[in-house]
Amino acid sequence: MTPTVVLAPHVTPEEIKAEETLRPHSLADFIGQPRLKKSLTLALGAAGKRREPVDHILLYGPPGLGKTTLAHIVATEQGGAIHVTTGPAVSRAGDLAALLTNLEEGDVLFVDEIHRLPKTVEETLYSGMEDGRLDLILGKGPAARTVSVELKPFTLIGATTRYGALSGPLRSRFGIIGKLEYYAPDDLERVIARSAAILGIQVEAAGVRELAVRSRGTPRIANRLLRRARDTAELHHQGLLTSAAVRETVELLEIDSLGLDAADRDLLRLIIKNHRGGPVGVSTLASALSEDTGTIEEVYEPFLMQLGLLARTPQGRIVTDKAYDHLGLKKE
Repeated sequence: MTPTVVLAPHVTPEEIKAEETLRPHSLADFIGQPRLKKSLTLALGAAGKRREPVDHILLYGPPGLGKTTLAHIVATEQGGAIHVTTGPAVSRAGDLAALLTNLEEGDVLFVDEIHRLPKTVEETLYSGMEDGRLDLILGKGPAARTVSVELKPFTLIGATTRYGALSGPLRSRFGIIGKLEYYAPDDLERVIARSAAILGIQVEAAGVRELAVRSRGTPRIANRLLRRARDTAELHHQGLLTSAAVRETVELLEIDSLGLDAADRDLLRLIIKNHRGGPVGVSTLASALSEDTGTIEEVYEPFLMQLGLLARTPQGRIVTDKAYDHLGLKKE
């Protein structure tokens, strides 16, 4: 079966293609997330010794930290194929049955945005995860009958940016649950250096460091900035990626010293200027910025809160004193 790939709205096809080129193929090559790597290494080793697929895995955390990459690595290390889909794409129980019955022993079914699985599909999935079979109802009314379909041993890997949106019964059926954290600058430097070597980019240590501190703790963004900085280096710096080339690139992209872009700063300024620093509801922010609430909650807010620039309260979002200082604004 050909894997189904559905892109998140903030990821372009070009970025996906570039990520596939740079994606590590083993846990040994995967940089960062030491606790999760240790847990997966142990689980894969034990499952391989028993000659069975590793237990079902749930990965959660902000976008761009490596959930899809880890799913591919698990499939590779246990010798199976990976089949990729998303929660919204599996709209009926029949769609799920088609996916699961086409899996071979040791294959991985990777479901991104698993929190968006319809309830009926989720309930059908329970027996597949626990008992290795699908219980399907064929027909309607008095003629309806239940058919049980045996499945080959497989691993389900679910990924989500909204762990709390998963139902308790679904969460409890995952044997391994791992949270991906934002990357420290040192780990991002290693990611950038590795990607530069693969892409054949000449880099200076200062340039790598400059990129790392502006990458929002996210490898996907680090690799994106690396490719943009490469263009600047080739045109204006004899092909060498220096700190000057990086600064020229981030100034063009309006990325500041903390890694905030224009959209991040617009969000903070909106709360400060229109709502006196908050509190303000996320739906109000979404309307004012012409964004959907999911993008604000899953893309913008996690990093701003990680930096201590934004806080959530029961009354709404508020900006902190640190945000005022960073933007050079004074409290009224």
